[in-house]
Amino acid sequence: AVGMFLRLLSDVRWQAANPKWRTTTCCRRSTLSTEEPHPVSLPAQAQVVICGGGIMGTSVAYHLSKMGWKDIVLLEQGRLAAGTTRFCAGIVSTARHASIELKMADYSNKLYQQLEQETGVNTGYTKTGSISLAQTQDRLISLKRIASSLNVMGIPCEIITPKQVAQLHPLINIHDLVGAMYVPEDALVSSANVSLALATAASRNGVQIHERTSVSHVSIQKGRVTGVETDRGQIQCKYFVNCAGQWAYELGHSGEEPVNIPLHACEHFYLLTHPLKEPLASNLPTIVDPDGRIYIRNWQGGILSGGFEKNPKPLFTEGRNQLEIQNLQEDWDHFEPLLSALLRRMPDLEALQIMQLVNCPESFTPDMRCIMGESPTVQGYFVLAGMNSAGISYGGGAGKYLAEWMVNGYPSQNVWPLDLKRFGTLQSSRTFLRHRVMEVMPLMCDLKVPRWDFQTGRQLRTSPLYDRLDAQGARWMEKHGFERVKYFVPPGKDLLDLDQSKTFYKPDWFDIVGSEVKCCKEAVCVIDMSSFTKFEISSTGDQALETLQYLFSNDLDVPVGHVVHTGMLNEKGGYENDCSIARLSKRSFFMISPTDQQVHCWAWLKNRLPDDSNLTMEDVTWKYTALNLIGPRAVDVLSELSYAPMTPEHFPSLFCKEMSVGYANGIRVMSITHTGEPGFMLYIPIEYALHVYNEVMNMGQKYGIRNAGYYALRSLRIEKFFAFWGQDLDAFTTPMECGREFQVKLEKGMQFVGQEALLEQKQNGVYKRFTMFILEDHDTDMDLWPWWGEPIFRNGRYVGKTTSSAYSYSLERHVCLGFVHHFDEKTGEELVVTTDFINQGEYEISIAGQRFQAKAKLYPFSSLFTHRRRKDEVELSGYQRE
Repeated sequence: AVGMFLRLLSDVRWQAANPKWRTTTCCRRSTLSTEEPHPVSLPAQAQVVICGGGIMGTSVAYHLSKMGWKDIVLLEQGRLAAGTTRFCAGIVSTARHASIELKMADYSNKLYQQLEQETGVNTGYTKTGSISLAQTQDRLISLKRIASSLNVMGIPCEIITPKQVAQLHPLINIHDLVGAMYVPEDALVSSANVSLALATAASRNGVQIHERTSVSHVSIQKGRVTGVETDRGQIQCKYFVNCAGQWAYELGHSGEEPVNIPLHACEHFYLLTHPLKEPLASNLPTIVDPDGRIYIRNWQGGILSGGFEKNPKPLFTEGRNQLEIQNLQEDWDHFEPLLSALLRRMPDLEALQIMQLVNCPESFTPDMRCIMGESPTVQGYFVLAGMNSAGISYGGGAGKYLAEWMVNGYPSQNVWPLDLKRFGTLQSSRTFLRHRVMEVMPLMCDLKVPRWDFQTGRQLRTSPLYDRLDAQGARWMEKHGFERVKYFVPPGKDLLDLDQSKTFYKPDWFDIVGSEVKCCKEAVCVIDMSSFTKFEISSTGDQALETLQYLFSNDLDVPVGHVVHTGMLNEKGGYENDCSIARLSKRSFFMISPTDQQVHCWAWLKNRLPDDSNLTMEDVTWKYTALNLIGPRAVDVLSELSYAPMTPEHFPSLFCKEMSVGYANGIRVMSITHTGEPGFMLYIPIEYALHVYNEVMNMGQKYGIRNAGYYALRSLRIEKFFAFWGQDLDAFTTPMECGREFQVKLEKGMQFVGQEALLEQKQNGVYKRFTMFILEDHDTDMDLWPWWGEPIFRNGRYVGKTTSSAYSYSLERHVCLGFVHHFDEKTGEELVVTTDFINQGEYEISIAGQRFQAKAKLYPFSSLFTHRRRKDEVELSGYQRE
C-alpha cells in the first residue's frame, strides 16, 4: 500500500539523461546529517534565476528556454517536484469563471497532452473528462454561465441531465441532482512527472537545474535585482523569479527591499482507497460536487477524493519551518464532513478499504486568484505563486504568460486580474492573510453570485465619513482594501433579507438603487468616492509638464484650472491607466485614477519618470476625501455654501478651482462627475471632511438631497456609454477601439508613448470596437440578468463578450457594454471592424446559454432620450456623442 501511495504522488528521484544536473541527485541526504559537497558548482552569474522546482518554476524555465533565453538557473531547496506539486491531485480542469484562468487551463491541457512525446517522460496524461454536479438551480445557472464561455472558446462542453450523469459514471448517486456540466476534454496527470518533463525539456534547452540549494537573500541595488545569495554561494543575475509556492511570502521579505506576496497556506485533505473489486476504469470522468464540497477521481482502480471544508486549518503563519513538505498529520475528525459527502455521492463505497488520508499544504490568496507579474518596487523581480489548489490546471499557461512578460515586456493576454500589483502592502499582514484564507478556502466551492463580497479583512481602509454613512444605512463593498458604499437602505427596510439575498435574477436592491438614480437625475445626490487614487506631480521647472506630455496621450499643456481626461498608454497603445488630470499651477498637476490603480500606476510612472530631483510625485490618496455631488441641483447647493456663482458661465465643464465650502478652505472643486450627469467632485482635506459633508447635507435638504452609492453610479455611467478601466478598458484596448479618439492629441507637438500604434490604427482601422447593447426581449423581473462576460453573437456568430452591464432606469432596459470583433467566416482571421459592420448586424447576448435580442449602438443616447418612459415608447435612435 505504501508503494502504491508513493507511486500516486510520483515521489520520483530526479533522474534524466543530461549529466549537467543528473549528478545533483546523488546525495539523498537527511537534513540532520552531515552534508556532502555538491558535485556541480553554481555558476557565478546568469541572466535569470528561478527559485522553486515545482510545476510553476519548471514551467517558467521551460517557456523561457522555448522563447530563446538560455542563460537560466533553476534552484530548488529540496528535490524537484517534492513540494505541493508532489501532493497535487492531478486534475486538469478548464471549468473556470475568469476568462484568463480558463485560457491558462486550456493551454495547460494542450501542453501536457504532447509533453510525453516531446520529452520521453511519462506524465500519466489521461483524458477522462469531468462532470460538475448541480444540486440547486442556482448552481446549474452558474455552470451554464461557465459552459457558455467554454463553448465560444472552442472547448467542448455540454449541460447534461442527472440520467446522463449516471450513464457516464454509474457509481454516482443522482437523486438530489438537477443537472450537471460535462467537459469531455478535461484530464488527469501525474503532477510531479509533468514537472519533471518540463524540467527535462528546459535542461535540454540549456537551463541549469540545481537541487538542494536554498535561496536566502535577493540582492537589490537602486531598485533592481542584481543577484541572489544561496547556501552554496552567490549568483549575479538580471532577473529573479519567485516560484517558491507556500514559501513565496517569506522569500519576498528576504531582500533589502521587501516584495509583498500575499498568500497563506492551509491544510488540504484527500483520501486514497484500495482498488474496488471491479477496478474503476482509468478513463472514468472526474466528479466535482461543489455543493458537497468534494472532488472524486479514479486512482489505480480505486478512489482519490478530497475537498474544501467550511472550517479550514491555516498553517505556517509564523513562517518557514521545514525544507521539504513531509506528510502532515491525519485528522479524521476534520475530514469527516467531506467523507460523509463522498459516501452520499457514491454509496457503494461503504465496503471499500481506505488506504490513507493525505494532508498537504496548499497556498491561497486574498481574492482566490493566482499571483503573477513583476514587483512594483523591484525591477526584474517576478513572481508566480498562490495557485489556490489549481496549480496543475494553471501551470502550463501561467508559466507561458510570465515568460512572455519577461521576454517581451508584456504577456499575450490581459492578466490584470492576476497581476501582483492588484494588491498593496495592506494585504500582506499575516493576521489578515490567516483570517482571509480561512474564508477563501470554503469559497472555492461556494456559489458565486454577482456582487458577492469578502467578509474578512474588512474596515481596513475607510473614509473619515464611514461611521456617519454607516449610521444612515450604508451597505458596503470593498475595493483594494477600501470600503465603498453600494447603496443606502432606507429606514424600515428588512436589512437582514437584503444582505442575505443572493441571486442571478433581479436583486432585492433594485428599487433602492432606482430611487438613488432618480434623485441623481432630478435633484442632487452625494457619493463618497474617497477610494479613488490621487497623485500630485510637480517640478521646479517644466519637467513635470514635459514628462506628462510624453507619458499621456492627451494634451496637458492647458490653462491652469483645466481638467483633462486622458489615457496612460503602453507602447501598443493600450490603456495602462485611464485618468483625469487637473493643472493646479504651471508646474503642478493633480491626477485622479481608479481605486485599484494605486500600486500599478505608481510603479508605471516611477519606472518612467526621469531621475530628476527637481521632479516629485506624491501619493495623496489618503490626504483627501472625495465627494461626488451629482444632479441638476448640485450647482445650487454648492453656490449657496461657497457664496460663489457655479453656473456653466462661471464654472465651465472640466474646470478645477480651489475654493471655500462652508467654513473649510482649500477644497478642490472640479466640474466632473464620472457619470455624464451634471455636478461636481469635491476633493476635501480629510480634517474638513465631516464638516463639509454635514454642510452639504444640511444645505441640500431643501433641494431633496440624499446619499447614493456605487451601484447608482454604475447604472448612470453605463447608460451614458462611459468605459471604466479594469472593467471595460485594459492594456490591450486602445482609445481608437473604444471611441475615445477625442482624448488623443496625435499632433500635440511632441511624441508620446503609444503614438505610433495609434497612428497605425488610425490609418489601417481597428480589429475590435467598443459597443453598447440594449436588450430588447429581456424581462427584467423574470429573466436572468446580464452582469459581465456574456458572449455576444452577430447574425448567429460569436463576435465578443460583454465587459460590464447595468439596468438603465431611464430606458427601463438592460444595457451591456462590450467589444465586437470581426472574424473571417472561412479562415477565422480577424478583420477590420467598421461602423457599417456594427450597424448592419443582428445581435444577441447569451446569458447562461439563453440568447436575448439586442440593439447595437456606437454612441450613447442623447439627453432627449434619457427621460423615463415606457419600453414601447423608447426610440432606439437619436444618438450623439456626449
